[in-house]
Amino acid sequence: MAMARLRDPAGQATVELVVLLPCLVAVLAALWQLALVGYASWAVHAAARAAARAHAVGDDPGRAARDHLAAVLEPGLHVASSAGGDVRVSVRVPRLPGLPSPGHVHASAHFEPQS
Repeated sequence: MAMARLRDPAGQATVELVVLLPCLVAVLAALWQLALVGYASWAVHAAARAAARAHAVGDDPGRAARDHLAAVLEPGLHVASSAGGDVRVSVRVPRLPGLPSPGHVHASAHFEPQS
C-alpha cells in the first residue's frame, strides 16, 4: 500500500513542477536581462548619433545624448568627444535585482564639424 503511494503519478507531476519552476524563472530572468542589454545597445547608438550631430554644429553633445536616452539609462551616461567630430557614448545597462551587472554598452558616431 505504501509503495503504491510512492509511485502515484500525481505526486511525480508535483515534484517535477517544483523542480521546473525555479528553472523557468531563471530562464525568463536571463531573457529579460538580454532584452535590457539589447534595448540599451539600441538606445546608446541613437544617442551617439544625436551627440555627434550636436557636436558637429557646436551644441553640447552630452545634453543631446541625454535627450535621446530613457531616464533609466541616464545615471550611467558618459560622453566623450574629439575635435575631429568623433563622439563616444557609454551607458551602464540596468540590471534585474539578484543578477550580476551586465556592464556597459558603447557606441561611437562621427559627423564632420559644420562650423
